[in-house]
Amino acid sequence: MSETATVLVVDDTPTKRYILSSWLRRAGHEVVEAGGGEEALATLAARHVDLVILDVRLPDIPGHVVCERIKANPATASIPVIQVSANAITVADRAEGLERGADAYLAEPIEPAEFSATVEAMLRYYRARWRAERMAERLAGLADVTLRMNEADTFDALLSVAVEGAAGVLGRFCGTLVLLPDGRTRRYRARPGERATPHPAGPDLLHRLSGMVQRETQRAHVFTLDARQWRDLLPDIRFDGDTTGVLCRTKNSGAPVYLGVESDPPLDADEVNLLRQLGQQLALAVGALRAYTEEHAIALTLQRSLLPTRIPQVPGLRVAMRYEPAADNIEVGGDFYEVLPIGERVLVAIGDVEGHSLHAATVMAELRHAMRASFIGQADLSASLDLLNQMMRRYHPRMTATLCLMLIDPATGEVEIGNAGHIPPLFAGPGGTYHNLGNLLLGALPETYTVDRLKLPPGGTLLLFTDGLVEDRRISLDESLEKARKLAEVVEDDLEDFADRILSAFGVREDDVALVAVRREP
Repeated sequence: MSETATVLVVDDTPTKRYILSSWLRRAGHEVVEAGGGEEALATLAARHVDLVILDVRLPDIPGHVVCERIKANPATASIPVIQVSANAITVADRAEGLERGADAYLAEPIEPAEFSATVEAMLRYYRARWRAERMAERLAGLADVTLRMNEADTFDALLSVAVEGAAGVLGRFCGTLVLLPDGRTRRYRARPGERATPHPAGPDLLHRLSGMVQRETQRAHVFTLDARQWRDLLPDIRFDGDTTGVLCRTKNSGAPVYLGVESDPPLDADEVNLLRQLGQQLALAVGALRAYTEEHAIALTLQRSLLPTRIPQVPGLRVAMRYEPAADNIEVGGDFYEVLPIGERVLVAIGDVEGHSLHAATVMAELRHAMRASFIGQADLSASLDLLNQMMRRYHPRMTATLCLMLIDPATGEVEIGNAGHIPPLFAGPGGTYHNLGNLLLGALPETYTVDRLKLPPGGTLLLFTDGLVEDRRISLDESLEKARKLAEVVEDDLEDFADRILSAFGVREDDVALVAVRREP
């Protein structure tokens, strides 16, 4: 038996409308009648119609014109039109009707069997075409949602994209449940065309949901729960109908993710497959983001473990230190700093080993420890830089690093500066300037490192930072250095506030940033 369709019969002759309508009703179709072209077009604008039976000669608008208007309107262009006529029955008439948009042309007298067969053929073809177009549109939506899920950089953004996308692709109310790395279960839901909203969920909700369905060998399991079962899981939420969802895992031992939609009307096979694919893509995206988050946390923990854990208390000297990892980099960087009391003086150092990798971090750790060791028994910046340059060239011949050393006497304000290719120290305050450029970076060539001597007045502040603060692919380095200089013309009473303002002014960076601010107290 064929599917029931809504058919619009347009004819100005009541008898003919009655005959054609009776044949259609006998075949199980719903019939809507119109006596003219204007009435037909108004009917199409007001309600859904699957097929139009259109007389060629109408009293107000010719049938060919009505057909052209139907096909020209994007909202009705896909509706099949069968033209019928008792007068325009020549080959030329039929050709004109087909050329002007008709999908079939029947000349009267019409045999009931031929009429029914033509109607069913048109409906069959256009339903297949409609399903294909709808599936193509949904697959395009699936591709778009998958792309946006993979672009999401937070779990909240990812889950919002997933439920909004699934609701839009399937045209149904949608919800999702995901267990995050911090142990919280997040629940999001959205209606088609609306923004996703977060809602609380118990920590064991996904585990209980998994226990209600049979665990299958495949990693994507589709099932339906009725309203009573959902009320057992979420007693504070009202459920009016059944829900079809999919539990997906990227690994058999991993926590599943759930993606579900309302089941009224029931999902067809294509919709179930789309739901399964959306659930699998969500599980993969959650797994990738979870792995990235964990790796980033590990990298950050390792990086911070290689840096000083506290600021030494030195009478007459105030120090603020900062380390900010790159926003989109999970690898360990080579930025480092050091503040080390040496007798009555204080060594302040900042450096950067090239690259982002575990190897760069290990070289950074070696360089930092070798630098500390070089000041045991002596305090000679030139000798220390020469020793570190030899170490880099011998043991890491394909690596380079920048390093700036400052030896400060808080009592007298005397400062020694040795710089191996690093951004020069910046004298903060009104009219602040950068110190002179230093010598070659470590690891490049043999070099004789010079030491400059100057005096830091009471209340004077020196600012050191790595290139991650000022390097930007869209802005020249000179512009960024000048921006930092202008920002440092004002120095807050609280040096911590000063350091925070400098960092926040440059925003999220593409590279790691180390920063040290030193003030000689009055």
